[in-house]
Amino acid sequence: MLRNTLLLIGLVLFALPAFADEPEVSKPPAAESKIQKLFDGKSLKGWKINDKGYYEDHGKVSVKDGEILLGKGAPATGIVLDGNPPKMNYEVRLEAKRVDGSDFFCGLTFPVGDAYQTLIIGGWGGGVTGVTSIDGMSAVENETTGYTEFENNKWYKIRVSVKPKHVQVWLDDEEIIHYDPQGRNLDIWIEQDTTKPLGIGTWNTGAALRNLELKTL
Repeated sequence: MLRNTLLLIGLVLFALPAFADEPEVSKPPAAESKIQKLFDGKSLKGWKINDKGYYEDHGKVSVKDGEILLGKGAPATGIVLDGNPPKMNYEVRLEAKRVDGSDFFCGLTFPVGDAYQTLIIGGWGGGVTGVTSIDGMSAVENETTGYTEFENNKWYKIRVSVKPKHVQVWLDDEEIIHYDPQGRNLDIWIEQDTTKPLGIGTWNTGAALRNLELKTL
C-alpha cells in the first residue's frame, strides 16, 4: 500500500510542471468604439469656417459652453469638416437649435457614395424638412418632404444614416426620412457646394450645435 501511495505522489509531482507551463488564456481585446467625436466642446478643432461662395458674408462663428454658435449670415453661415468622411456605411449625429431668424438652422451636407445630399431642417418659412435634391426635385417637393413646428431655443436631435440601399433621417428619435439612393440622380444646390464633403450651414438664421459625432457602420 505504501508503494502505491509513493507511486501516486510521484505521478502528481511529475504532472505539476506541465500544468505550470501552460500559458494563461488571454482575454479577447475590447472592441474599439466606432463612434468618433467631431467636436471637443472647447474649440473648432477639426472644422473650418465656410467663407466661400454664398457663405462669404457669414456671421460670427464661435464656441461657448460646449456649443458651436453660428451667427446669422447674409445669407449663410456654416462650418465644414477638415478631413475626408466616409462615403458609405456611416451615421452623423448632432443636436441643433435655432436661436435667431426663421429659416433652416441645420443644412447638413453629406456624401452618399460619390454624390452629395443636403438635409434641410427648418426651411421655407421655418418648418420644412427634407433632402435636396433627388431626381432634380428639392427638399420641399420630393418624397422626403415633411413639416415640423420648430421652436426657437429648443434643442433637436438629428441623426443621418447612409447605407447602399438606405438613407435614413431621425428627428428626436423619430424616423422622418427613408429612401433608396440606388439609381437616383442625387445632387445639392449650388448654394451648398462649398459645404462639401461634410458641412453644416444656416440660412438667414442663427443657430447652435452640440454633440457632433460620426459612427461607422
